[in-house]
Amino acid sequence: MSALTPQSDMPTPTTDKITQAAMETIYLCKFRVSMDGEWLCLRELDDISLTPDPEPTHEDSWEDLTDVVEQLRDDSEDPNYLMANERMNLMNMAKLSIKGLIESALNLGRTLDSDYAPLQQFFVVMEHCLKHGLKAKKTFLGQNKSFWGPLELVEKLVPEAAEITASVKDLPGLKTPVGRGRAWLRLALMQKKLSEYMKALINRKDLLSEFYEPNALMMEEEGAIIAGLLVGLNVIDANFCMKGEDLDSQVGVIDFSMYLKDGNSTKGSEGDGQITAILDQKNYVEELNRHLSATVNNLQAKVDALEKSNTKLTEELAVANNRIITLQEEMERVKEESSYILESSRKATKDRTADGQALTEARKQLKEETQLRLDVEKELEAQIGMRQEMELAMKMLEKDVCEKQDALVALRQQLDDLRALKHELSFKLQSSDMGVKQKSELNSRLEEKTNQMAATIKQLEQSEKDLVKQAKTLNSVANKLIQKHH
Repeated sequence: MSALTPQSDMPTPTTDKITQAAMETIYLCKFRVSMDGEWLCLRELDDISLTPDPEPTHEDSWEDLTDVVEQLRDDSEDPNYLMANERMNLMNMAKLSIKGLIESALNLGRTLDSDYAPLQQFFVVMEHCLKHGLKAKKTFLGQNKSFWGPLELVEKLVPEAAEITASVKDLPGLKTPVGRGRAWLRLALMQKKLSEYMKALINRKDLLSEFYEPNALMMEEEGAIIAGLLVGLNVIDANFCMKGEDLDSQVGVIDFSMYLKDGNSTKGSEGDGQITAILDQKNYVEELNRHLSATVNNLQAKVDALEKSNTKLTEELAVANNRIITLQEEMERVKEESSYILESSRKATKDRTADGQALTEARKQLKEETQLRLDVEKELEAQIGMRQEMELAMKMLEKDVCEKQDALVALRQQLDDLRALKHELSFKLQSSDMGVKQKSELNSRLEEKTNQMAATIKQLEQSEKDLVKQAKTLNSVANKLIQKHH
């Protein structure tokens, strides 16, 4: 803090005010950052006076004040006191971040993306809140602090969160636990269940104690307050593209400039807000139109690929059917040959005319034919199984094609609606442009009439001067005539 040298020209705050200022303050370098409604007020620490009155009423007032300051210094070195201050600071920053995000999102009036600055600051503040008081886990690379471990517990407490956790684990670009935790926060905000998940996690202190210190923010009442504040975020809509975003290497630094109060700032003049809003809506509709067109093209390509695959499977099914028929014919032929051989062997046995070698050859041939028959039957069963699997796959593909066609029809309908909205907005923009042009033309006409009137006034003044001269001339002539007459 600042130096405590007495200064006679500075007022002395009371002990209660000093204690309150120390408890409700965020200390940033040589400045004191304190809450003022929806702003953070920045004040240099040298401006804080801790000196006694010029005429103290009690002789021991300075000793008491010095004891209070020393007590504050001792408390500031206490770990529990520091953790309490950090919890209070993080809670105040969360309040400002959530309130500013809701107000700016409602004023903006459209879906938020990852490039929106208040939304980025909200995730940075939430990351600091989740990291507060984390226990360091030792690994072969050293000590590691990550809030991904507590967030994984949510799927055990709320079954709906299992989908988010699975999606985070399936993202190919995430390599660190910090990146997975950031992706989890964004998906939970998109699902509008972030407050519900945080409340369920905070209510299980027995599970959180494995990851957090006893005086961490998630273990104290400040965490419950932040979870309650997150309910207000359900009124905003957010959409993030996780595949192209590098969440592993982002630096989570809180930008205090977004919430600092500047007393010298003045309100700027209002511009043409209606035209700006129409242009923003037009750009948004065009971007959405391009996105839907790309989606329709992708779905059409998938449908074409499925149709080609369907045709290929149909041809393979026909070939398999022909193969089955051929195998059945071969099996019939083998049966006939085996029966003929059996009959011939029986006749040879009855007649006893054939010798032992012929009988042995016949038995060997019979055994080979029997083995061939068994092989043919196995191959036939395998072909029948493949045919059934192909038929099942054909049915599933037909069902998938029908669903894709229905989705394609719905997307085309949405595309037509967006095109109609685009034409309507274009018409409104043209109407507003026409109104501006008419006003400018009317202004130019008024300026021309003003110039004409000014020229006419000049002509009348000149005529008046000429008439005055003529009147003077006539008056002098009349005076001369009167004088001659007299």
